[in-house]
Amino acid sequence: MFTVLNFFLVTFCLFIIATPSVSAAEKKDASEVDAMFFSSLPDRRKEQFSTSPGYALFPYPYSLPGVGKGLSVVGGSMNIANTHTDGYGVILGGEVKGVAVGMSDIHIIPRTLILDVGYSDINKAQIMSYSQRGMSSDKNDYRLLDLNDVVYYGGRMTATFFERRFELYGGWYKGATQLNNIRDKDGNIIVAAQDSPREWGHTTLIGSRLDLTDDYADPRRGVSLSITRSSTPPSDSGPDYYVMDYSMSAYLPIGKRSTWAFNLLRSDAVVSQKGETDPTKLQDQQGINCADTSLTSLARQYCTEVLNNMIANNTYGTASVLGGFSRLRSYPQGRYSGAHTQFYGTEVRWNLTDESTPFDIFVMKDIRTAIQLAAFYELGSTADLRGDVGDIWKQSYGVGFRMVTASGVVFRGDFAYGDDGLAQQIFIGYPWEL
Repeated sequence: MFTVLNFFLVTFCLFIIATPSVSAAEKKDASEVDAMFFSSLPDRRKEQFSTSPGYALFPYPYSLPGVGKGLSVVGGSMNIANTHTDGYGVILGGEVKGVAVGMSDIHIIPRTLILDVGYSDINKAQIMSYSQRGMSSDKNDYRLLDLNDVVYYGGRMTATFFERRFELYGGWYKGATQLNNIRDKDGNIIVAAQDSPREWGHTTLIGSRLDLTDDYADPRRGVSLSITRSSTPPSDSGPDYYVMDYSMSAYLPIGKRSTWAFNLLRSDAVVSQKGETDPTKLQDQQGINCADTSLTSLARQYCTEVLNNMIANNTYGTASVLGGFSRLRSYPQGRYSGAHTQFYGTEVRWNLTDESTPFDIFVMKDIRTAIQLAAFYELGSTADLRGDVGDIWKQSYGVGFRMVTASGVVFRGDFAYGDDGLAQQIFIGYPWEL
């Protein structure tokens, strides 16, 4: 069991490893020992707060079975007006309409206190709900949940010190959604919710990060550790629980500019008060009836599986999920969920160039600092019972292409393969950071 005590023991051991040994006979005073410790850390390769401007603006088509298709526009402006602040946004057009906007790196106190904020409002959305939580569901064994009036907003404040080597952060996020339909994987309606409520919920988080690497945004050597506590109070039928995330990354240099990266994540949900677990009451609250005699036996089964997942979340809570852009990249977002998650990842990053080359291709402008190829392998497991974690493991492996820019953005494209087949991704930022 990975506990808070384990985390601090690991941190302490890393400090000991990084600090040169000092014999008692030498009798060096505390200031000399401190100086030796800090001098043993990897030097930062560059300035940790960039003001180099850049922007990107491009179209992004979408298609959601049963919900709609259309074209969105995605854009961002980095280090606006020679500050550290970035702005970004997405505008959805077509059958799904909405907007998502945000700003990051707003320096309340320069280089010390930083604010990130965001807001999104979408008229309808869709998520995948597999036949069961854990690792046993099949690739095509999922339902589609239609959601209406999806709103999400919040912010995070970070206090950072010593060239971003140590950080304390806290955040608050609130959102609302309404269940509309339950569909099969082909988009056919199984159950239409009747007068379902618009459910609100919020999450608060606190955490800290220790970064003993040569660069905060693009590390090539050293280690970093973070611990986060995310709390979700009860709302409507949901549970009262919190999630503890422990993440450690290590970077071993290969030659002058490449690196071999490793990541370990342990995530655990702790429930202090269960949500609604009575199937009849929960169906009434959600406006669905899985026992409706007008439904086919298969439709009743699909509806019941969705209901059972709701009950599992209300009973055990949900830790960090696997699948998507960050961990187990060959699987869809949120593919595997449970109350306890264990993840291991490794990635070799070959920096083909180490440069400072301005580029302007109309839809994108910045300064390219590196072109990178990557090969990765990931292994993960999640379950509702702690003792079941590791009974079934899923793997993901593949290759990626990245472009690192002076504005602090990493443009990433990955090709990943696993039991569900091949997945292609285009995203911003390194994996394992979400």
